[in-house]
Amino acid sequence: MGRMLAFALPYGRGELTCLLPGHLRIEVLEPAPVRAMADPTGAVEAALDAPAGGFDWERWRGVGSAAIAINDKTRPVPHQQLLPPLLRRLEWLGLAPEAIQLIIASGAHPPMSPGEFAEIIPAEVLARYPVRCHDAGDRSNLIHLGATSRGTPVWVNRRFLGADLRLVVGNIEPHQFQGFSGGAKSAAIGLAGRETIDHNHALMSDARARLGRYADNPARQDVEEIGRAIGVHLALNAVLNGRKQIAHVLAGEPGVVLEWGIPLSRAVCQVTVDAPFDLVIASPGGHPKDINLYQSQKALAHASQVTRDGGTVILVAACPEGAGSRRYEDWMAGVHSHQQVLERFAREPFRVGPHKAFLLSRDAARMRTVLVSEMAPELVRRLLLTPATNLDMALERVLPGLPARARVGIMPWASSTIPRVVKGEGRDTDLGGFCSGTEAARSPSTSSE
Repeated sequence: MGRMLAFALPYGRGELTCLLPGHLRIEVLEPAPVRAMADPTGAVEAALDAPAGGFDWERWRGVGSAAIAINDKTRPVPHQQLLPPLLRRLEWLGLAPEAIQLIIASGAHPPMSPGEFAEIIPAEVLARYPVRCHDAGDRSNLIHLGATSRGTPVWVNRRFLGADLRLVVGNIEPHQFQGFSGGAKSAAIGLAGRETIDHNHALMSDARARLGRYADNPARQDVEEIGRAIGVHLALNAVLNGRKQIAHVLAGEPGVVLEWGIPLSRAVCQVTVDAPFDLVIASPGGHPKDINLYQSQKALAHASQVTRDGGTVILVAACPEGAGSRRYEDWMAGVHSHQQVLERFAREPFRVGPHKAFLLSRDAARMRTVLVSEMAPELVRRLLLTPATNLDMALERVLPGLPARARVGIMPWASSTIPRVVKGEGRDTDLGGFCSGTEAARSPSTSSE
């Protein structure tokens, strides 16, 4: 036996390791090794001291109420570092704790139960401030604000709209069809009605709705328009390194925060390769990015950008909560091929949930896809993927069919990586149009070490 090389990939709250033959041409694609901030709380306070854009804290002194949209358990937002300084600032304005409500922006995901709130919110925050979870299907708690220029009906959480001061907390990171998350998106999608989310996400069929694209991305620009209709006053956003630690923090007017934050995120996340791979072994990055297949699919989408037609992706994702969408599972009943998925999805009105079937089949139709997970093999097969109970089993199936000098890519943090083929055969993933305006992040509200 020749030389073997060991690699580790995040998996749930732990990791999986594998050995690969040394004769393979192996590359590791991961975010740049940006150091975590030594004093993230101090950096948050500094960002709040000098907010970007036209936001002025003094304008809000004596305000009657505030609402903060925070991400749900599917996002690795460091609430324990972001929320306490922000909440102290709101009390400094004269707001009583009971006048500051936190609303979990679950979007089209199943709403979190109160018993789950402690998973994402520090205990001292949960004990002091009112917390609720948004439900996109509860029309009684939504207000209609008209429609965007792209025809998206704007239904938004009533409690958030009713607050005098409206804030969002989240991360700026790559998104497979919104280009980047962050800014107003936590409220514009996270606190929207199902009809709003369906119509906005239908824009993903546009060729410009792509990973890492912002300025002319119709799905993302629709989000910006929804955010303006809501009137989101301030965004507090972090850019994380590959280890989910804060590398940068920004605060201020949502559009400006995003404009300055996107180049910082791109500098951390974008990697280039010379040619597509025969095999990519990809992890979404562990918990919570692999909490279910609904979330883990993003890693497959990113890995597919650098996988040749007819190649293979081994997706290493624990998925302890299964598929993550009952609508997705139900829609797949009676569907037996990726081509059927694509044809049916094209015929029917767009719906969030079934859109995951489309996104998976769009990539899996042109390459073999093996899923290493905790999901029942029968369910994995029903979702048209090849199940493997462990990584060694997956490699035993795949390695014998590779060319002698196969190109193999390892993506330990695939959901946070923007991969790009810059030359050679295959898919040219030109990621132009990252942001509007300047790409120089010079704001005093950004901090990094």
